[in-house]
Amino acid sequence: MSQLSDALQQRQAQGKPALIPFVTAGDPSLEGTGRVIDVLINAGADVIEIGFPYSDPLADGPVIQASYTRALATHIKLDDIFAHISKWTSKHPKTPMLGMVSFSLVFRKGVSAFFDAARQAGLTGLIIPDLPFEEASKLSSEATARQLALVQLVTPATPRDRAQAICQSSTGFVYVVSVTGITGTRTALPAELINQLAELRQMTKLPLCVGFGISQSEHVHLLAGHADGIIVGSALVRCLEGDKPFDEKLAEIGALARELKLK
Repeated sequence: MSQLSDALQQRQAQGKPALIPFVTAGDPSLEGTGRVIDVLINAGADVIEIGFPYSDPLADGPVIQASYTRALATHIKLDDIFAHISKWTSKHPKTPMLGMVSFSLVFRKGVSAFFDAARQAGLTGLIIPDLPFEEASKLSSEATARQLALVQLVTPATPRDRAQAICQSSTGFVYVVSVTGITGTRTALPAELINQLAELRQMTKLPLCVGFGISQSEHVHLLAGHADGIIVGSALVRCLEGDKPFDEKLAEIGALARELKLK
């Protein structure tokens, strides 16, 4: 957890949000995902969020759903994902990596076993978007015992008292969902997002990282000074679509990441 906190606090001290790109493990292959991560870190990524493919994602829009489908079509196995995460974290020991995973996958393997595997693979935290807040407290001690952050989400529709409780129980950072709905690129962020961040800032000293809809440098400049991190998924994952040579796709991913990273 300290590695994650250090990465976010370093950017926070500079007054610039950390760049947290999302990648799908196994799209187009696990070896290919490793190359995507290499490109993103070379482009300035501060933290990497790794999505575990799942057949029935709850909050993911069509771009990430399609990415999960491509990964699952390769008959990817959970143990293979952890084995490759170990390679990625060993290659990039200074860059914290988080897992974005459905609770169904955690439950199927067993909470203790999953958390053990995550920690042994070198992950610094987990985001379980479909884990109800009421159930999160049961997993919190398991995560803390393994020095894993258990990041929780707050949406624009979260009531104030519930948001406060979530902020108090989350570790690592608070994932601030910018819009009500699913992931996906958007031309504009909600005007009320800045007010939402200001209210949350009164509830917690944890970093606030914003996801859902961030796809342009204008969004990053808007959030600078308000958010401690920006989570970018669909805009980057979309670069992997189509039949272009993989090296061209990697170049597009690197260029977009550099555009979204405030210097």
